[in-house]
Amino acid sequence: MQVAVIATCIVVPVGTTLGYLLARKAFRGRDLADTVLTLPLVLPPTVTGYYLVILFGRNGAIGGPIHDLTGWNVMFTWQAAVLASFVVSMPFMMKTARAAFESVDHRLIDASYTLGHSELITVFRVTIPTARKGLLAGASLAFARALGEFGATLMLAGNIPGRTNTAPLAIYSYAASGDWSSANGLVLLFTMASGLFLYAATKFRGRLV
Repeated sequence: MQVAVIATCIVVPVGTTLGYLLARKAFRGRDLADTVLTLPLVLPPTVTGYYLVILFGRNGAIGGPIHDLTGWNVMFTWQAAVLASFVVSMPFMMKTARAAFESVDHRLIDASYTLGHSELITVFRVTIPTARKGLLAGASLAFARALGEFGATLMLAGNIPGRTNTAPLAIYSYAASGDWSSANGLVLLFTMASGLFLYAATKFRGRLV
């Protein structure tokens, strides 16, 4: 829960911003950016985790300089689980936010500009309130995905008891050790939680327009 909540708190503003830029801004390479940012949605989680290790490992393109400056490395920490959950769940928020922003009536935005409001004020007073149900749907889907993240987390954070073993990793450990009662309990909990968030996302998305 800690990992999923923190990851979602980061995903919502980042995914909303990216969704807005992709929906409202015409720039060179927009389709390529959309494709790259959406890749974690279709790649196997272990492949996404491998890329994260390459980038954020001790000798990685990002992790290396951080380690040299601070002596700290994100791998095999709970922060690594947050990072993995953020990366795999962000496309859900971004794609849903883009669809929500694209559905906003342009006449409302034009009217705001006509009244002298800046783009920033228009975003917060018109665009986001009008698209809020779609944004809530994206946040629900992103949280559910972050809550169930397994492969990328295992690659980047490991499965260290008491430190990085999130609930999905715990289910795997219980099943591998034959503790089926504990595994069944967590599986049932996840099934109910996932169904709840999926239902909420469907209801919000159904009221998008």
